[in-house]
This record gives sequence, structure tokens and C-alpha cells, in this order.
Amino acid sequence: MIAAALFGASWAALLAHLAIADGLPREMEGRDVVIVGTVDSLPHEFEGGARFNLHVERVLTPGATVPKRIAVSWYGQLAGADGPDEAVQPGERWQLVVRLQRPHGNANPYGFDYEAWVLEQGIRATGYVRPAGARNQRLDAFVLRFGHVVERARAALRRHILQQLDGKRYAGVIVALVIGDQRGIPQSDWDVFNRTGISHLVSISGLHITMVAGLAAWAVSALWRRSFLLEDAALPLRLPAQKAAALAGALVALLYVLLAGFGVPAQRTFYMLAAVAAALWFGRVVALSHVLCLALAVVILIDPWAVLGAGFWLSFGAVAVILYANLGRVQPAAGWRRTLSMAAQTQYAVTIGLVPLTMLLFSQVSLASPFANAIAIPVISLFVTPLALVGALLPAPLAGWVLGLAHLAVELLADGLALLAASPVAVANAPAPSPWIFVLALAGTFWMLAPRGWPHRWAGLAAWAPMLTQLPTAPPAGSFTVTAFDVGQGMALLVETSGHRLLYDAGPQYAPGSDAAGRILLPYLRGRGIGQLDALVVSHSDVDHAGGARTLIKGVAVAQVHSSLGSGHPVVHAARRHSRCAAGQAWSWDGVRFEMLGPDPDSYQQADLRANARSCVLRVSAGGRAMLLAADIEAAQEGQLLRSAQGQLRADVLLAPHHGSGTSSTAAFLDAVDPQVGVFQVGYRNRYRHPKKEVYERYGNLGIRRLRTDDSGAVTLRFSKRLEVSEFRAERRRYWYGQ
Repeated sequence: MIAAALFGASWAALLAHLAIADGLPREMEGRDVVIVGTVDSLPHEFEGGARFNLHVERVLTPGATVPKRIAVSWYGQLAGADGPDEAVQPGERWQLVVRLQRPHGNANPYGFDYEAWVLEQGIRATGYVRPAGARNQRLDAFVLRFGHVVERARAALRRHILQQLDGKRYAGVIVALVIGDQRGIPQSDWDVFNRTGISHLVSISGLHITMVAGLAAWAVSALWRRSFLLEDAALPLRLPAQKAAALAGALVALLYVLLAGFGVPAQRTFYMLAAVAAALWFGRVVALSHVLCLALAVVILIDPWAVLGAGFWLSFGAVAVILYANLGRVQPAAGWRRTLSMAAQTQYAVTIGLVPLTMLLFSQVSLASPFANAIAIPVISLFVTPLALVGALLPAPLAGWVLGLAHLAVELLADGLALLAASPVAVANAPAPSPWIFVLALAGTFWMLAPRGWPHRWAGLAAWAPMLTQLPTAPPAGSFTVTAFDVGQGMALLVETSGHRLLYDAGPQYAPGSDAAGRILLPYLRGRGIGQLDALVVSHSDVDHAGGARTLIKGVAVAQVHSSLGSGHPVVHAARRHSRCAAGQAWSWDGVRFEMLGPDPDSYQQADLRANARSCVLRVSAGGRAMLLAADIEAAQEGQLLRSAQGQLRADVLLAPHHGSGTSSTAAFLDAVDPQVGVFQVGYRNRYRHPKKEVYERYGNLGIRRLRTDDSGAVTLRFSKRLEVSEFRAERRRYWYGQ
């Protein structure tokens, strides 16, 4: 065991060293570089462009160094703006002018670790294609390599399906079932699938691979045994039908897994099937638990970072639960009643067995999952997936009819799931369990799923009580906590008292259907077990402040919205209750004082006033400590505050106005606030170059501690008798941060 642990640690460290060594030098960030490379991934087309991975073959810029694998976006490419006439295809060789940066993602508690994900993908730089006219040119239509052949086949299947289902809402689901590409499914549909617990079916799952491999093995076995009907064939005498079937099943599974993009659940299934096939070939008897462990070993040897993904734990955990729950009671199926009973037992085991893991990973569990899966599993696995696979291989117009039938089934299923997901009791939420609570719940789960004859199996439910009855943590009365999220170029801060919570701004919108609320804020609130906000302040209408507000209001109950938005703004219409921010407003929660210092009420009558000038300025104070949230005010508004609220500006912490732009943070304003800490919510290498160098130095010259969310990740400030500051990246150090 010690030797295995040492080998595993050394092997993972070696792979990590090799991956990080091929990084982009810091001096190369932001420079135009001419490269030649091949498209080695399935491009993702979005409105106004495409995103794809490049295997870099040559760097034509003298003295430049570029990693072997990079991810780039080509904006305007699909519209023909300085791009090719047709969309980029896998396997093509291109000469491109690119501008790159080192991988950098948002770092927040309970958030997705983008930097770990790109490390796992072997991507060591990200960037975009620069407009360069003829310098951006396709050199070869196709470069013959195994990976290129696979990706070109996936692209052809996706194009065929989308053409046959043009304009259909769930065409992305059909694509996901055939080639594993889930990027065409909108977030609104994912919300329904997640709340009903069927998201594992909306992909090439282990069940689908096993089913297809099993059908292939059955067909080959049947034909092989009947080869005596062919003159001089006698195939069973040359090779037993069982071995031929095992080989066929393994090969078909491999083909399907390659089409799926070789994700962890697909890998796990293939390795298990390959191990069983090998055992049949060599006449060995193997336990399924040994097969599972072998697949686990192969996955983590090839990809040590797989353990960082939820899919790894859910995939292997589900199979482990099934094996454990059926220990000593697996019997051959005898009729449809026995088959139905075994299916029900398996679904029960998986539903119960994955509850602790689901709570740990997502801080929620779908109560609707057993009902949804009882319908969705047979519909998707036995009807939709076979039709989708057959339709993807058929020519038009047959493909259109078959794929249309599969789409109709998905549409009817999704409509029913939407009704189920809309129920307020569809999902149970609780804070992510601490390690001891998780281990206790896991022990209770093993007790409940123990073989028949185990005493009082129902008593294991008691071990779940601490996990399901946790309450969100909160600061003591008379103090407050502020979390400044790392949302990129935007603002979002959560203010917490002992009994209330206020969110100041909701972060930016990154792209249509993608914003800070969906990516960062809602996962954080779920991880903390927070299901309601007492107030949301949207300081002004800029998209980097209000971009996530509607998604937030849909995802969590918001009692009151304060903003400077116009009456026709979508956020105002989405709010349950809305009021305008105005200087002079004030309230207290749990011994904490909230004072609105701006904007001036008369400013709403000035139609030509910029949104920044009408920002909601909020001061939060308790026990002699305070923080000033100044949104995007500029020098004129700072001067106005110096005249109208001179005695109310002092604060221990200042949220740097307008992200540290050159038009804000005047010397007089900083003198009046006199902060110990200045927080700059900025995006990594943002196009506005915030914070401006002279402004950043101004804070430093005044002895103000400067915290940047692009460097620190999320910043947590605890205001009590003393001010405590914690930085997410510093407290949760990872070797891939900043690499």
C-alpha cells in the first residue's frame, strides 16, 4: 500500500511537471504571434464565432514560444468577417495570427476550477485569432492523423443531425446522445435535467455504451453460430462464438467511446467491458469488483486530474453502489416481473447510495429523481438513443424521419420533466457537508444498502440527519461578513449579518445564456445552503453589474430589489418588489447599519446622465467597522459625496470605484474614506486595463492594502472587533494556479 501510494504520487507529480513545463511564458502574453497548427478538437460554434483547440506545429514569429496545445476563439469567423468562407473543421491545418494568455479562471468557493480543467485537457494557453487578412489562411484541408479522423467523423455526424433537425429545440440533446457534445444544450434545459436528476442520461452514459456493445455482441454471436449454414465456413470451430462476441462488443464500445469524446464515464465503461472481454478470451474468472478497480486504476494512471471532476466520482460511485447493494442477491432474470424488480432495486440503490456524494458535490439532491428516472431511463435508453444512432447513420430523408421521431420523444419527455422540475419540492438543498458529516452519512448509506439479513437497515437513515439538517453559517449579531466574488470584469458582493443577506450587484453577462449568477453566484449560494436573499442591490444598468441579475432572481428567492434602473428594465419586471436607490435611505439588520449615500434623488430627472453617475453607493457599518461599496461612480460623483456625506464616508474597506479606473479614486475621496483595504474587482488582463497604474499606485502610496480579485480570487472580509481578510487562492493553494 505504501509503495502504491508513493508510485501514484510520483506518477501524478511527473505528469504535472511535464504539463506545466509546456506553459506560455509571461512575456508572451498579449503579443501577436504567427503560428501553424492543426485543429484537433470538435469546434464549438456560437453566435458570432467559434472556439476550438489547436495543435501547434510551428511558430513563425522569431523568438516566440507557444505551448503545443492551445485553445482559441475566432470572433466574427462564422459571419465571414476576416475569416474563411466555411466554418473551421477538425483536421485542417491553418496559419493564424493569435494573441494568447496563460490559463486563468475565476477562483471562488464551490465554483468550477477552470485552470484545473484546462490542465487536464493539455491546454497551456488560451486566446483569440487576430484580424490579419491573408495572414490567416487554411494551408491544408485535412491532415491525416487518428485523432483528426475521429474528430472529423464527430463533426460530420453533428452537422448531419443538426441539418435534419434544423430549428428543433432539442437537437442539442440528440447530438449529445450520439457524439457526447453537450455544448448545444441551453442552460435552461440543463436546469430542468438537473432538478429532475436525469442529467446523466443526456450524454453517452455507461448504460448506453453497454447497451450498444451488448447488441453488437449478441448480433455477432448469433451470426457466428449460424455460420455452419455457409459452405466451408464453420467459424465456431475456428473461434468460439463467445470470444467473437466479446471481441465485437469491445470494439463497438471503443468506437462509441471515441465518438463520445473519451470522457471519464465513457472510459470507465469501456475499460470494464474490455476487462470482461479479456477474461472471456483467456478463460479467466474475474469478480466485477476487480474489474471496477482495474478500470479505476487505468483511468487515474492515464489522467490523474480526473479525480477533480464530479463525473469521475458519480460514475465510479454509481457502479460501486450497484455492486455493493446487490451483493449476494444477483440472480438470473426469470420473466419480466423479475427483471422489473431488479431494475427497481438497482434504481433504489443508486438513488440512495449517491445522496451523500451529490450533497457534497452540488449541495442539493433531486427528490424527483426516482420518478423522473423511472420514465426517462427506458425512454432515453431503449427508444431515443437507438433511434438517434440509427438516424445519424441513415441518409436523408430517412434520417429526418428517424431523428424526428427521437426528437419528438425527447420533447414530450422534456415537457413532463419541466412540470416536475417546477415543483418547489423537486429538490432538497442543504449546505455542503463538512468531512466528518460526509463520512457519517456515507456510513449510514452503507448500512441502509447492506445485504438482506443485516439488522435494522433503516437505522442508517439517522446518520443522514446532520447532513440534511445543517443550517447556513452566519456571523454573530452586531458583526457582518462581505464576500467579494471573483467574477472577472464586474462586481458582485454578498453582505451577511446574523440573520439577513444582501447581494450587491450580480456580476457580468459573459455570453448569451451565460452569466456570473449561473456560473458563480448560484453555485456558491447552494454550497452555503442559502435559499433566499433579503435584498439585491443592482447599482446601475451596465452589463458587468446587472448581467446576472435575472438569472439570480430565477434561481433564488429575492425579497427586495433596490436599483437605479429604469422602470422598463427587465430586472425591474422580474423583481418581486422593487424600489429606487436614493441618498438618505437607511435600515438596520441585526445590529448592522445600511446607508444609501447615492445617487441623489434628483438625478433620476436627468435623462442624459450616464448610468455610472447614477450608481447606488452603499455603506455598511457595525461596531465601529465599515465598508463602502461605491460601484462605478467617477470623480464628479465622488466630489458630490464629499459635499453631501462628508461625515459618512469613512470606512475600513473601500470597494474601488469603477474597478480602479483613471476617472475615479481621487486623492480627496481616498483621504475622506481613509480605508485600510482597497478591493479591486477586475478581470484578468481585462481590455480596460483596470486598475489603472496611477490609481493603483495612489492606493499604495497611502498605505492602503490592495486586493485584486484576479490575483486573490474571492476575497472574504469579516467585520467584528477587528477586520479579518482571507483570499481564496492563498487559502486554497493549487500548483496549477497561475501556471
